[in-house]
Amino acid sequence: MKQTHGQARLPIEDQDFVDGVIARYQERPGRLLSILEALQEHHPRKFLPIEVLDYVAAKAGIPTAQIYSVATFYALFNLQPQGENTICICRGTACHTRGSRNLLERLKLELGLRAGEEEGGADKISVTTPDGKFTLRTVACFGQCALAPVVEVNHSILGHVNEQALQREIEALEGRRK
Repeated sequence: MKQTHGQARLPIEDQDFVDGVIARYQERPGRLLSILEALQEHHPRKFLPIEVLDYVAAKAGIPTAQIYSVATFYALFNLQPQGENTICICRGTACHTRGSRNLLERLKLELGLRAGEEEGGADKISVTTPDGKFTLRTVACFGQCALAPVVEVNHSILGHVNEQALQREIEALEGRRK
């Protein structure tokens, strides 16, 4: 990477991709959300590196603080590398009363995550296993309360999940890698 004005620049191929994404959404309302979503989806580890956010700010003429505010406000954006597989457990009231806390604790044990490793506190978790195979996250609510407890596995919503069903999902993901 080259240095300009004291800031790291993106490799030219990354600049070209980001420029194309900005151009594609330039005239659309809510363009920033679309730009960030496309850039995160393009990244192999499904996150938004700070250098990319800085570059978008410079190229799109959007204040860096505004971009960072959007990227940290919406739960779908990640500022840290994600695992090969993502598992997100709903912690909303309906899911909590139907056992999502037990699912969360069971999954932490299953993935070998110890208490205190998670970022964000007790009810907002985002942690990736050391081998990079799984990212475990929580959300306040998926809005699928009739299906409680709800778990999202690799962007697929599963409803009425119990510990056995979650175990089968993890085993299937692990079997796929072998």
